[in-house]
Amino acid sequence: MKLYALTLAGALLLAGCGQGEAPEAPPTQSASDIVNAPPEIPAMGQERHILALGDSLFTGYGLPSDQAYPVKLEAALRARGINARISNAGVSGNTSAEGLSRLAFTLQSQQRPPDLVLISLGGNDMLRGLPPEQTRANLDAILSELKKRKIKAVMMGMLAPPNLGPEYRAKFDPMYPALTKQYGAVLVPFFLQAVLGRPDLVQQDHIHPTKDGIEAIVAATVDQVAGALPKTSDFKAAAPPPPR
Repeated sequence: MKLYALTLAGALLLAGCGQGEAPEAPPTQSASDIVNAPPEIPAMGQERHILALGDSLFTGYGLPSDQAYPVKLEAALRARGINARISNAGVSGNTSAEGLSRLAFTLQSQQRPPDLVLISLGGNDMLRGLPPEQTRANLDAILSELKKRKIKAVMMGMLAPPNLGPEYRAKFDPMYPALTKQYGAVLVPFFLQAVLGRPDLVQQDHIHPTKDGIEAIVAATVDQVAGALPKTSDFKAAAPPPPR
């Protein structure tokens, strides 16, 4: 766990040096306001099913289950009038290979195919020093399978820390933008961007976001997720025909 903390702390430092601290929310509307505000538009229309496939950043490590990212993201989407339901398929410690191995079963266990899949995988590969080529192949296979099923995807990107060396970083960091471009997926360049330089938004392990950290990440990513949902016309076309 100590190595895990030091390594991810290095990743956060690297991203902070390269991109600067995440901008603070406007004083009139905090991240908490964005996530927890009552809906201005009632959630309506046919239900939009989203599947969150990932690791501890989706499970809400160290937090009550109702404070996990997928749960808070669902609330933020519904506050925008989107009738979203998110199934949390996050498993703490999962590598990209483990995520790939359970993808088909997870999809088949859903009541119907999801309209969108969120992917947060690869961080544990990096922390274990697994070859980036393996991680890329696994993420490629996940996106390929989703494309075959005509399911849109959002990829939560990660960054490798300096202690893994420039060669590792040169292979690891670019794979997220390259794969999302290849498959027409939506990219969140660095999933933890919103908590950079904010120790008050990170738990004592220096890795996982606090409740407020989750809210900050949701506020920073909800618009991208909403924009990635299929258009209403596409959604209706993909829905099964009504029974006669």
